[in-house]
Amino acid sequence: MTKTSKGFTAAGAAFAIWGVFPLYLHPLQQVSPLQVIAHRVVWSCMFVLAWMALRGELSSLRATLANRSVVWRLAVTAMLITTNWVVYVWAVANGHVVESSLGYFINPLVNVLLGVALLSERLTRAQWTAVALAATGVIYLTILAGSPPWIALTLAFSFGTYGLIRKVVKVESLPGLATETLLLLPFAVMYLIWCESVGTGALGHAGPAIQALLIGSGPLTAIALFLFAYGARLLPYSTVGVLQYIAPTLQFACGVFAFHEPFERTRAIGFALIWAALLIYAGEGLWLSRRQQRAFA
Repeated sequence: MTKTSKGFTAAGAAFAIWGVFPLYLHPLQQVSPLQVIAHRVVWSCMFVLAWMALRGELSSLRATLANRSVVWRLAVTAMLITTNWVVYVWAVANGHVVESSLGYFINPLVNVLLGVALLSERLTRAQWTAVALAATGVIYLTILAGSPPWIALTLAFSFGTYGLIRKVVKVESLPGLATETLLLLPFAVMYLIWCESVGTGALGHAGPAIQALLIGSGPLTAIALFLFAYGARLLPYSTVGVLQYIAPTLQFACGVFAFHEPFERTRAIGFALIWAALLIYAGEGLWLSRRQQRAFA
């Protein structure tokens, strides 16, 4: 198998895991979103530390923790990803999977806006057209619902800002994830202890399937992130940009077909505007990538 094939398989698997994650979270509806996230933090941390120990990479974690500037930035990303996780788990538990998929559909365009605003990046005419179409779609959905799609916007901006900071922080994915979960670990453990003290703790009290899902959420998070990081290193950025739409597409399918969430024709118009924006954005990215490859051929 070539490096490109390996990268394609790894990145595709990561996005597929994230795409069907609503099916994993749905049976956990009886557990509060905060408790689900606390377990995700604890078991992610334990799994990543064990994984790094087996690979002999704990020295890279020590080096990361010794860099105070990096730790402060990762503290910010830890808060951002926690916000993203809590909103996402709450959305799945409360029947808003379709709206959560919208957040990840518009996330690439949010990344573009953040790049323009904070990194002084320049957009092509096609990219500005895509941003304008997506903004029109969001405005239309806001008018239709009588309020902005807060779930989608929170997911998009929290994950977009998370990705932007992780892009500029010089740390590999595993030490970065380990540091983030270590920073969150005391709060997660204290919250789980409090849940036990008031009689709402799920671990040891819920059924074996629920307990297995809570524990398994940690390794699943780490494995998906590792597959994504591995695939991204082997593939052109434009290819990863197209593959990322696997996740929200599968999330959308879960919401409509598995959980039978309503998706009226009027609502579909707003989604169609955003999907058109994504087609323009992805097509532009592929065209630019091929032009660069021909230039260096």
